[in-house]
Amino acid sequence: MEVITLLRVLAMHFPKQLVKLRKEQGYTQQTLAEAVGLHVNQIKKYELGTAQPTLGALIKVAKVLHVSLDALVFEEGERGPEDELKLQFEAVSHMPPEDKQAIKTLLDGMIIKQRARHMFEGIGG
Repeated sequence: MEVITLLRVLAMHFPKQLVKLRKEQGYTQQTLAEAVGLHVNQIKKYELGTAQPTLGALIKVAKVLHVSLDALVFEEGERGPEDELKLQFEAVSHMPPEDKQAIKTLLDGMIIKQRARHMFEGIGG
């Protein structure tokens, strides 16, 4: 993901995700700031969307809130496979290791094919 796109995602989703997760876990802005090791004004700025956290700050906040960076930055369902694929991946997770490896190899091949197609379309078009 390019840097400009990441900054847009942070600006759009991070403030409301931070407020939501902080409140769900019973933190005040002050107690979260103390747990993360930031000044409370910085947490306030993050929640208002007037400041963007560094990667280090994001990691600290995610650890304190016991969530992944994706959960902190993206809305639920914004990343990850569609529901149909989730069911298929769930089925694959119960297969023997050799079958899982065959499916991974097939997926890797399809991903490489798709990326190559996009590269050649960019060169030719």
